[in-house]
Amino acid sequence: MLKEFRDFALRGNVLDLAIGFIMGAAFTTIVNSLVNDIIMPPLGKLLGGVDFSNLFIDLSGEGYTSLAAAQAAGAATINYGLFINALINFIIVALAMFLLVKMANRALAMGKKPEAPADPTTKDCPYCATEIPIKATRCPHCTSELTGVS
Repeated sequence: MLKEFRDFALRGNVLDLAIGFIMGAAFTTIVNSLVNDIIMPPLGKLLGGVDFSNLFIDLSGEGYTSLAAAQAAGAATINYGLFINALINFIIVALAMFLLVKMANRALAMGKKPEAPADPTTKDCPYCATEIPIKATRCPHCTSELTGVS
């Protein structure tokens, strides 16, 4: 049983999946930093100094001044600013994955040789214009002899 588990764990697909998962987690950390530290501060500044991560609706009606204060008090809140941050994260990750797949497909297409066209297997009868096998010497539709005709 240990040997079977080792064979399973070391199979190529499992290792590829593990590497992809780890790279995805690292990529998510980078995107979160890009959104929270680079994109959101100027966007908040353009919108009048708004800090998106601190936008919330207090359902308790107590009037907390910050999300941290509301959460510390255990108040029920709708954190739509954090949702906006998550939505921007998703859009950036989706765009990055789209570009990555597009580049990979282009790279794979560049490595392939163009396929040669297949030899034809049919021809048209010069008398009735019906498609017939290439080796035919008589048209099965109009019964014309095709010898000497190409």
